[in-house]
Parts: sequence; structure tokens; C-alpha cells
Amino acid sequence: MTDIHHRLSTLSVPLRTRILRLLADEELGVGELARVVQTPQPTVSRHLKTLLDDGWLVRRKVGTSSLYELNPQLGEAERALWALVAGTLDARWPDDHIRLAAVLAEREDGRHFFGRVAEKWVGLRQEMFGEGHLVPAIAALLPDGITVADLGCGPGDLTAHLAEAGARVIAIDREPAMLEAAGRRVGHLPHVELRAGELEAPPLAPGEVDLALLCLVLHHVEHPVRALAAAARALAPGGAIVVLDMVGHDRAEYRRTMGHVHLGFDPAAVAAMAREAGLRISRSRVLTPQAGATGPALFLARMVGVA
Repeated sequence: MTDIHHRLSTLSVPLRTRILRLLADEELGVGELARVVQTPQPTVSRHLKTLLDDGWLVRRKVGTSSLYELNPQLGEAERALWALVAGTLDARWPDDHIRLAAVLAEREDGRHFFGRVAEKWVGLRQEMFGEGHLVPAIAALLPDGITVADLGCGPGDLTAHLAEAGARVIAIDREPAMLEAAGRRVGHLPHVELRAGELEAPPLAPGEVDLALLCLVLHHVEHPVRALAAAARALAPGGAIVVLDMVGHDRAEYRRTMGHVHLGFDPAAVAAMAREAGLRISRSRVLTPQAGATGPALFLARMVGVA
């Protein structure tokens, strides 16, 4: 290793510290790293070379490929510096380890014959049918006669799936352009009603719906707790709220480019919001990112009223 100023310069690039954090946990190839950090392979390779040249990494050849890991022979000063830097990283890129788990799961499947067959079948099925059939199949499991509020319905894609499965759907959005698009998409379907309104005070009567959905919309709401509490008031006895949204992330440009008010939500924040709204989380999990997805990881939470 060289002097302390050079070491600090090497670790001053955020992407390099993200890469080091991942390689401190797992031995990974360039392609795997690129998928986890969502960065082109040439860029990842360039940073790997710098880290390798500076002694932070070691490389192992496997056939024509190379695997990298944090150098287990780091000096005492380097270990101390890395411990200091590593302790600041988890809060900045919380979904890196989620994507890493998905990459490792695919690698494990690839080691077994039936895992390889399964992957081929998934690819073939997507090529033949796409993925559009999955949501209608799940929506068809809803009980007959259920009334669903699609809060922040956007152009009405989810509304259409729910209505086609037999649900009565009240689709609500604050944006006139979105409601116009939803009208074109679902206006011909029976049992669909479009309503204009803010999610903090949606145009719903108490007990009017059995299920309220907030799919990729809560991060646009200035006061998420108010939106959850308002949805809770609209639930019939035994009803539930389902929230699909992004885990916490650091992509501040989303505020400017897409009008996001919140940069996702970490699990503790979701639980706290539910409690403040008079709800409890009955089921929650982080979803495995799909191959090729470029956005932050997503979570799904089901909330019910507190008894």
C-alpha cells in the first residue's frame, strides 16, 4: 500500500466503496457486480482495476473469468481505514445487499441441472407469453363482490386487472391527465368508477371499500401517514391496505425528474407510519428485483386495523 493520501483518494469515489463493501462479503465477478450496483460493466471493470492495483482486492481466475474479493492480507492501517469507511455505507445504499442476494440465488440455481432447466423455462415462457398474465391470475383470487380502492391509479393498468377479475373498483387520482388516461383504459369496463381527489383526503365514504391499494404512489404523497389513515377510515370491517413501494434509496435526482417527495421507505419507517395511522403490518417483505430492472428494490406491506 502507498501513503495515506493515496489510500484516501482511492476510497473517495463512492462506487469504489460500494464495490469494496460487496466484495468484503462475497467473491464476485464483474458481471455480477455490475448487476448489483446497476452500472455498466466497463465502468465497474475500470474501478476494479484501480482497487486491484492499489492492493485493496485480490483476483482469482476461474477458467476465462475472474472473481474478486477484498484482500485478506490488508495491513493494519488499511483495515482500520476500511472499517471506518464501511461503517457509513449501509444507510446510503440499502438495496445493494438485496440485489446481491438475488444474484447469489441465481448463481446457486445455475449450479444444479434442474435450476438451469427452470431458468430456461422461465425465459421461454416470458418469450411466448410475457408477464402480463401473472397479475390477472392473482387478481382472480379475490373474493366475489369485493370493492377495491386503487389509490393513485395512474393510467389504470391495475384497475383494469382488478375489474376484469370481477372486483368493483374505485380508481382515484389527483392528476386530471392520469384520470383521462385511466378513462380510456377502463372506461368501458363495468363496476369501475373514476374519482378525482388527493390521497390525504380521498373521496371515499367510511367503510366503503374492502381493500385499498397504494402501488408505487406513497412516495409522491407529502404526508404518507395522513394517506394511510384516510385509507383506513374507508375500510369495511376486516379490510386491509396493501402498499407497494420502494425501499429507502439515495437517488435524489428522482425528486427533480419524477416529482418524488420521499426517497423510498425503510422498514422501520413503514412500521412507524402504520402505527401512527392506527394500523399494524400483518405481512411485509422485500421483493426480489427482476433481472434487468434499473430502479430501487421494492417492498410489499399488508396493513390491517389495530384491534
